[in-house]
Amino acid sequence: MEKNTVVELFAGVGGFRLGLETSGWKTIYANQWEPGQKKQWAFDCYNTRFSKGNWTNIDIATIDTKDIPDHTLLCGGFPCQDYSVAATLATSKGIQGKKGVLWWEIRRIAEAKRPKYILLENVDRLLKSPASQRGRDFGIILSCLNALGYAIEWRVINAAEYGFPQRRRRTFIFATKTGVAKRMYTKKLTPADIIGKTGLFAKAFPVLQDINPQLPLIDIPENLVELSKSFSAEFENSGYCRNFLCYTARTTPDYHGPFKFLGDILEKNVDDHYYLKEQDLDKWAYMKGAKREKRITKSGFEYNYAEGPIAYPDYLDRPSRTMLTSESSKNRSTHVVKDPQTGKLRLLTPVECERLDGFPDNWTNTMPEKKRYFCMGNALVVGLIEIIGKEINKI
Repeated sequence: MEKNTVVELFAGVGGFRLGLETSGWKTIYANQWEPGQKKQWAFDCYNTRFSKGNWTNIDIATIDTKDIPDHTLLCGGFPCQDYSVAATLATSKGIQGKKGVLWWEIRRIAEAKRPKYILLENVDRLLKSPASQRGRDFGIILSCLNALGYAIEWRVINAAEYGFPQRRRRTFIFATKTGVAKRMYTKKLTPADIIGKTGLFAKAFPVLQDINPQLPLIDIPENLVELSKSFSAEFENSGYCRNFLCYTARTTPDYHGPFKFLGDILEKNVDDHYYLKEQDLDKWAYMKGAKREKRITKSGFEYNYAEGPIAYPDYLDRPSRTMLTSESSKNRSTHVVKDPQTGKLRLLTPVECERLDGFPDNWTNTMPEKKRYFCMGNALVVGLIEIIGKEINKI
């Protein structure tokens, strides 16, 4: 088998691939499928931007693992809607939701192909899902990977804390097969060493060296039925798990490089249609402002509603807030900036959203504008993947 080969699942518009290929990896197979959508915008973009190859646009559950080539690294930002902050924790269904069940397709492919490495990305809420049994879903993922013979590291990474221009927090999971794990995680190393100094994430994204060596131990059940019924745990933002023994710690970034801010990625000479209309300014100010008011539901129930203010306009001398899939709409979370050239308020352009995620300009101009915003709200920060890809190369 050729070295440094990648299979990319839930490929979207190719964020994983962009980052990994920049760091010396070669994608030999990819799958992207958006259920219930007649027009497959993300796949069309992927297929346009990369030379023709073994990329499939079908339901992953229908793919025979025999049709997936052997590979070194299996990666994917598996769908996160059931864990997303776009829904409340109480209403998100976690691994039992329509999107969350796609975890089992990752497991199925990993079991059949046994790649040396697995790299996955999801929202940070994954660690607490579901609200009724916190940590269960992440425990299932750890148990499944341990049962297949993988050792696992994870880290919740906020891109802005490592110099990128967007505050975007995502959970990254890195799994290694037993043979590699024996070299990486020797008996001389404590879990605190791995989490804070020697592990893949510690080397790629340094943290302060203040981790208590006496980390609490979490036993991960091997029996998934038992785990599903009764397991719960408090997983911190970093951790290490091997042979169903899990250690977790809260880490603090220790970054001393350059920083980029929202103002650094703005375009010049922006088209007029991105500017806020005069008649809408009061509505925008209300959406962004603090509120304490009585509201009435459709059924007639009256309740008190309160929320704090959001910066209006957004600060240009700081990393941006997290982009959501609703960025194209008139929404409280939508970014509004004061254009440095005109002094007027406007929305971010699709190119600026691509820059916040680290994509080349006009990467998504194969699709309608609203879809461009949606895809960037779903995407990861490409530069983080490039850093991780380079670190895996050093193993």
